[in-house]
Amino acid sequence: MNTVYMKRITDPSPESLSRMAGELLAHLCKEKAIEFKGHIPIKVHFGEKGNKTFVPAVSYNGVIDYLKQNGNEVSFIETNVLYRGHRTTKDNHLALAKEHGFTQVPIIIADGDRGEAYSEIAIDKEYFSTCKIGSAFDEFNQMVVCSHFKGHGMAGFGGAVKQLAMGFASRGGKMAQHAKMVPTVSSKNCVSCGLCIEKCDVNAIAMPDKAVIDDTKCVGCAGCIAVCPVGAIRNDWSADNFKAKVAEYAYAAQLGKEFVYITYAMNITAECDCMGSEMEPIASDIGVFASTDAVAIDQACYDMLRENHGHALFEDGLMQLEHGEKIGLGSREYELIGL
Repeated sequence: MNTVYMKRITDPSPESLSRMAGELLAHLCKEKAIEFKGHIPIKVHFGEKGNKTFVPAVSYNGVIDYLKQNGNEVSFIETNVLYRGHRTTKDNHLALAKEHGFTQVPIIIADGDRGEAYSEIAIDKEYFSTCKIGSAFDEFNQMVVCSHFKGHGMAGFGGAVKQLAMGFASRGGKMAQHAKMVPTVSSKNCVSCGLCIEKCDVNAIAMPDKAVIDDTKCVGCAGCIAVCPVGAIRNDWSADNFKAKVAEYAYAAQLGKEFVYITYAMNITAECDCMGSEMEPIASDIGVFASTDAVAIDQACYDMLRENHGHALFEDGLMQLEHGEKIGLGSREYELIGL
């Protein structure tokens, strides 16, 4: 049984959240005898353009300060998204991060300019034998994984497990979690420019008239989606066994690593921070949580949300945790200690 530490939110200002996160990290490291060494990235989500309820950049200052006082080099780390938006390519992603205030430390985009840089991590689980994880993560054995607990249309909720899964996966890894690995082309929208053919490293795209993808050759890197100038190439969102696949990618992301998890259960919206629009919270702020177990911290956030709200929200998200516990990602049994 792992321990989850928690501080209740009484002041939701970014400065207060920052202080709480720093204090929780310091307490967790002391209790678990965790010694950070060298360069320690902080995994975050910069929020999609138009979103207002992502965790504000200032809220991570306490974590940054703790690490710097410990003598560590610090950076933010993220991966590019699968869908077409303001975080699809490295340059646009960095520009949006800075626009949203993430300027305290350098930023690493772990999967390259367009999601092409990844490592295959062997896990041999029910749905995946290997997982495509952004290659820059290979450089780090320790990390602080910061998450925002809120709803998600497909995962049920997003927390530490989903941050590991989608947040560490390359574009191809994100596509793999969404069921089919082969994108589709809208012949109506295709302008036959050939950029997708130039991008494809495995010669899986032909252009008899409009672009056609050979599903026997495609490796699901999704680079063609990023370069298509008219959005004619799309991913498949059918997502068979999506929640279980999320758990398996989360397992791959943390395999052989020493991660600490900090989760902000505030601004709890029905959808995730990838939504490029303003959303209203559907539940009151709860607290900031810390643990060394991604499954336990998500379960604790869910349980506290249910206790505070009076009935279950995001209940289908528990499937992530059930499969995660089954494959050894973490434990749903935990001890909650309030600070």
